[in-house]
Amino acid sequence: MTNIPRSGLNRRNLLRGAVFTSGAALLGGSLGTLGATAASAQTSNPIQAAAPELYWRGAWNARAPRSPIQVLANGPSHIVVHHTATPNSTDYSLDHGLNLSKSIQNYHMDSNGWIDTGQQLTISRGGYVMEGRDRTPEAINAGQHVVGSHVGNYNSTTIGIENEGTYTSASPTQALTDSLVETLAWLCGAYGLNPSAIVGHRDFNATACPGDVLYAMLPDLRNRVTQTMGALDIPIAAARAAGENDPTYPAVPDDEPSHEFYHGPGRGPDDISH
Repeated sequence: MTNIPRSGLNRRNLLRGAVFTSGAALLGGSLGTLGATAASAQTSNPIQAAAPELYWRGAWNARAPRSPIQVLANGPSHIVVHHTATPNSTDYSLDHGLNLSKSIQNYHMDSNGWIDTGQQLTISRGGYVMEGRDRTPEAINAGQHVVGSHVGNYNSTTIGIENEGTYTSASPTQALTDSLVETLAWLCGAYGLNPSAIVGHRDFNATACPGDVLYAMLPDLRNRVTQTMGALDIPIAAARAAGENDPTYPAVPDDEPSHEFYHGPGRGPDDISH
């Protein structure tokens, strides 16, 4: 499963030296290391240098989307932290992470009827960061937004990160948490967002996602992201005032039905996503 099809290699090479300087679609062994070194040598941009090692869809043998992916010219206004509501696996291997991405796509396409994986990025409990919905890396590189299916009624303005596990009472692994901080810092820099834009799924919909424990970690995650951005000389945008440039996001309505499924809704009637 870790072998990357030639299409994945070609796609990786198209953006080498762009955003993904730490080895997008890392091949493993010396080739992956050399690729990361070559890419890093081509840029001194701090946002590019902050990019995590990202495993492209070719690494997990993704299916092609059923319909064209929607890409908006403007970047998202919020970064949404999710949990997958799957078991807290103790298999921290790369193969497990890649298989997780494949199983998520199969569920989203075959059971939910969506055109592709709902979220833009996925992080395994082993700390591996993987592309979710197609065209996500290219869109981030261009400051654009791939519309997903992960937050009911807000998919046109939010980018989602699925974190493997169920965090209603357990904590994520250190490897996952560290990768999440790195990914959040990169996205804040790429989209010009203040870390205050990092929110949980339950801030938009009536859901337990991302779990009480992970949700309670958000203030510390925002602080760590701010520190990481400062250490890497990534400009930190001012926090947006309510109503400034973006629609306001009120609290979840009292009359919105609760969802027994830990993850909550991924689409709503106001969404353009599918």
